[in-house]
Amino acid sequence: MIIKTNKTIPASEITDPLIFSQRRKIIKALLAGTLLPSAIGNVSGKTNKSKWPDIIKNENSIDSEILTPVNLVKNYTNYYEFSFNKEDSTELAQNLKTDNWTIEMAGEIEKPGHYQLEDILKQQQLQEFVYRFRCVEAWSMVIPWVGFPLADLIKTLKPLSTAKFVKFTSIYQPDIMPKQRINAMLEWPYTEALRIDEAVHPLTVMAVGMYGDVLPKQNGAALRLVVPWKYGFKSIKAVVKIEFLKKAPLTTWHAYAPMEYGFYANVNPAVPHPRWSQFSERQLASGYFTPRRQTELFNGYAEHVASLYSNMDLQHFY
Repeated sequence: MIIKTNKTIPASEITDPLIFSQRRKIIKALLAGTLLPSAIGNVSGKTNKSKWPDIIKNENSIDSEILTPVNLVKNYTNYYEFSFNKEDSTELAQNLKTDNWTIEMAGEIEKPGHYQLEDILKQQQLQEFVYRFRCVEAWSMVIPWVGFPLADLIKTLKPLSTAKFVKFTSIYQPDIMPKQRINAMLEWPYTEALRIDEAVHPLTVMAVGMYGDVLPKQNGAALRLVVPWKYGFKSIKAVVKIEFLKKAPLTTWHAYAPMEYGFYANVNPAVPHPRWSQFSERQLASGYFTPRRQTELFNGYAEHVASLYSNMDLQHFY
């Protein structure tokens, strides 16, 4: 007999089926003694080989927390161009063409044009950035990204003094991305933006890989933005255009629901989402009895970035 209670559990606190099922598989394998060392490596978030053996670890990487298992990160994504389901994008995104990736650089810069990603990477020292990743849905991960500081790319483009904001545009391929065809909720292509001082901050990264390997298509290949002190929706995937502007642009989520998704999107436990608290977060793949992690201001990066907002009301500019 099923007994129903009157207690309502917030959606943000319900364990996701993927996490639950993976944990059960791992526990069963451990009890049976069948979990091989290579599989244990994946549980800890490590990979057996690196696509880029000469990458260096960035000095701002965090070493105090365990990496989220790589298979969980690969199969738990918000990629609404493909699906509203976190698992479906893993398969659907495989049709995305990421070879010969080109990025258009435009706006208030001295060197506009179309640049091949391969040529950009030849000028960069790739690094590993172990960062916390905090979703606005109140769950979190720890991911080792492979990439380079966005500031290094911006320097080569020589922005004009009139460049105050940097706008990013994602790929538009409605023949491959089913949700772009129906335009049910968001306007496509997806766009995001930063103030230029945020864009050139040392923590801001353009990622081309993770866990020592090429960035999976469902995680934003071929090129994505990573801004660790902001909610995850700011870290736009599959970037094909970077534009330098005089004024702040209207970005995708801010246009859709400005009362829920502010332009700045800085992680701030004191500013709740209209439908749930941001005071704490679920660390994905943490132990069954692990309590929710208390969310830190700027996702724990306050010592690095708080000065960017010293004269701003963070309750208003959320």
